[in-house]
Amino acid sequence: MPRNLIRITAIVFGGLVALSCPICPRAQVENAPYANMAPLDQYLIPDVNAEIALARSAAPASISDQAEVMVLERDGYATAVKGSNGFVCIVERSWSKPSDDSDLWNPKIRAPICFNQAAARTFLQIFLMKTKMVLAGKSETEIVAATASALDKNELPALEPGAMCYMMSKQQYLSDHDKSWHPHVMFYVAGDAAKSWGADVDDSPLIAANDPEERVTIFMLMVARWSDGTLGPSMVQ
Repeated sequence: MPRNLIRITAIVFGGLVALSCPICPRAQVENAPYANMAPLDQYLIPDVNAEIALARSAAPASISDQAEVMVLERDGYATAVKGSNGFVCIVERSWSKPSDDSDLWNPKIRAPICFNQAAARTFLQIFLMKTKMVLAGKSETEIVAATASALDKNELPALEPGAMCYMMSKQQYLSDHDKSWHPHVMFYVAGDAAKSWGADVDDSPLIAANDPEERVTIFMLMVARWSDGTLGPSMVQ
């Protein structure tokens, strides 16, 4: 894999890789600056219109202007704007990360993302369920167990073929080290599918990470421009 892709994989998917190490997650969380959830107000955006605009910045206006927009309220995400093209745009908070990630409770994280119809009907539902449990005060362990149980019992919909999303917002705050990181799109495939997509091999533009908590492989493809059409950061290191 090219050196720049190795660096990117380490930054973005370090939390997913840590899932394979039974000792690393505990040390990572115990030493993290965000070991516990902050007061809820720190995760909320008081101005609904500002959150709508931030959510829509995840994708080009030709997509996001006709998308449904959901915003975070005290009891979960709620639809603030109805859409007409099947896309759903939201601003994810820190608990979208794996349960052992050091930024799991980082209240500064704002990750604008626009899901296509297939992803909105399926993959997004996992995050919405997690959000409900977070706001109900459930622990990381309880959330992981409840997610696994819901997937086992088919209480969450099976991932649909063609599920993908846009993450092209210049205002993205993915971690304290990754502010306005890189515009990219992501594709979701059930199970561990990296090899079948030719990801993570020499000169392949695809980065892949298997997420066992959500039972999906996430493929990431960098793009050159932010959703507003301006150039993103150079990929050359």
